[in-house]
Amino acid sequence: MARAIILVLDSFGIGEAPDAADFDDVGANTFLHIAENYLVQTQQKINLPHLASLGLVAACEQANNCVVPHAAGMPEKGAYSYAAEISSGKDTPSGHWEMMGVPVLFEWGYFTNKAKSFDDKLIAAINKASGFTGLLANCHGSGTTIIDQFSAEHISSGLPICYTSADSVFQVAAHEEHFGLDNLYQYCETVRSLLIELDLNIGRVIARPFIGNEQNGYTRTGNRRDYSVLPPAPTVLDKITQAGGKVISIGKIADIFAHQGISSKTKATGIDALVDATLEHIKIEPDNSLIFTNLVNFDQDFGHRRDPLGYAQALQDFDQRLPEVYAQMRDDDVLFLIADHGCDPTWHGSDHTREYVPLLAYHHNINSVNLGERKTFADLGQTLIQLFNLKPMEYGTSFLDELNL
Repeated sequence: MARAIILVLDSFGIGEAPDAADFDDVGANTFLHIAENYLVQTQQKINLPHLASLGLVAACEQANNCVVPHAAGMPEKGAYSYAAEISSGKDTPSGHWEMMGVPVLFEWGYFTNKAKSFDDKLIAAINKASGFTGLLANCHGSGTTIIDQFSAEHISSGLPICYTSADSVFQVAAHEEHFGLDNLYQYCETVRSLLIELDLNIGRVIARPFIGNEQNGYTRTGNRRDYSVLPPAPTVLDKITQAGGKVISIGKIADIFAHQGISSKTKATGIDALVDATLEHIKIEPDNSLIFTNLVNFDQDFGHRRDPLGYAQALQDFDQRLPEVYAQMRDDDVLFLIADHGCDPTWHGSDHTREYVPLLAYHHNINSVNLGERKTFADLGQTLIQLFNLKPMEYGTSFLDELNL
């Protein structure tokens, strides 16, 4: 029985998707613009030898029908492709659920008023349910900017900082020491229940804890927690666990799937720590296991913060760790690398971008395989279904036979 490992490079798009115009994202390209910026800033090409050998550069070139002059490397030992999303949104749950065979074909609810995101009726309901007398911010914004702007008032008033973005999300920032982590989680759980009760169809409530002070600045901690609604149908994760297999969540995967279809979970903070946790699970997990890791920092630390140079450096650091992953893999293990959406750090605003994502695969005996365009992220899920010998999903086309296992 085989095992599978998935590493989600959160937000790592490789060029505008076919429907990018519907999202005002024509021209967005997370990878290309990171590499371009890195070349300008350092006078060197971005160095991703292991990702390039899997076919990353080739996938980006195929997706955009162009040459990528800012990055080098030919495909040598992996299957590579570029995948489009059919879900209605460009958010985290939509991307991950689609990967696991359940695309989001309905429209999420959104808070569209950027000046006053949450109306008086909703705020009154939240106050009544939570026992608070109000909330701060109530706008669209970047989380780090919001924290800097409202932290002093938050500490003095004891009120939570609540804001949103272009995604279907209600975010709550609070100081771990002054507000309390347990109080933050309880508040978010209250808001989550209320949004479901009001049938607002909001995908996630996110707890955004931070520490620090006005003199030395404020910093988010690794105690983020996402409160997601359940996927609208059973996912590949459900099918694996129901058949007696294991699904190991590393990072925020369990939160994204509302803990459904998850056998065990490991939290970690930072890309290196997430990779370390993945390596430990590869060492010990039995056959018939899926090890599923989200590398959130690419998105939250560099994409949303519009830091292309930091993104490039983080990618290079991650690339150097891939041989460690290979070394822990057994002969019949299969590694998949994918992203859930784009977040071009050179793009306007601070939101996700509608892009193709790389879909790469590796096992010890693979040669270079060009899988071409994949019409949906669900092709990954259907491939896992075939690998684990389960009943097919409704969406997606397996490419397992092309991996020459």
